[in-house]
Amino acid sequence: MDALQEFAAAAGTVLREIVNRAVSVQPAPPIEVILVIAAIAALAVLLRPVWPITRLLITITHEGAHGVAALLSGRRLHGIRLHSDTSGVTLSSGRPDGPGMIIMLAAGYLGPAVVGFGAALLLAAGRSVGLLWLLLILLALLLVQIRNFYGLLVILGVGAALVAISWYASPTIQSGVAYLITWILLIAAPKPVIELIRHRNHPQTAGSDAAQLAGLTRIPALAWSALFLVANVAGLVLGISFLVPGLVQRLVSLAG
Repeated sequence: MDALQEFAAAAGTVLREIVNRAVSVQPAPPIEVILVIAAIAALAVLLRPVWPITRLLITITHEGAHGVAALLSGRRLHGIRLHSDTSGVTLSSGRPDGPGMIIMLAAGYLGPAVVGFGAALLLAAGRSVGLLWLLLILLALLLVQIRNFYGLLVILGVGAALVAISWYASPTIQSGVAYLITWILLIAAPKPVIELIRHRNHPQTAGSDAAQLAGLTRIPALAWSALFLVANVAGLVLGISFLVPGLVQRLVSLAG
């Protein structure tokens, strides 16, 4: 009994420490640091050797968005698979057509921009450490839905890295990682859509989300892809406006 009480007390102490860290407010880094982190994120998206690694983060978010949308629209979620070629699949059951299926299919390509914009709002409020812990919670929820070994390794690896950073790293490193993840989500979100548009006539895109949406709605797949691209670019612009206040207005004034 004494050992159980000691364990419960230790667990309570750790939990209180996590909560205190998660709700604490951290000052935003200097604008120069934020822009440097944005440049690093852009390189991680644009450099071909790095992109497959970066795209894993987008795939996790993409498939997670499918899963959340499936549950919210009343479908039954059967699991998520992540593959070594950076692709993924979300398995659900329910009506093969109708609003629920449309919402679930549309959510994937919108997921990274939506999560990136939400992360930008948290960073603007000074909650960089809170963002890391929130991402950990989301990964834990995603973990129980993973249905293949590679996907399990990816989620456990990313989760372990976030735990180490959230618990052991200095506040400066924690803030930098939170900004880097957010920038990657925002900057990378349009790229898979651009790739989908460029390869729209390739046989591999026949089963894409846009192609399935076209079959359900009679709206062309290219129109769906264009909608995804506009939404992702809008998410990037909105995210920039919160991460670097005033920058968008300055760029607009310079362009004018």
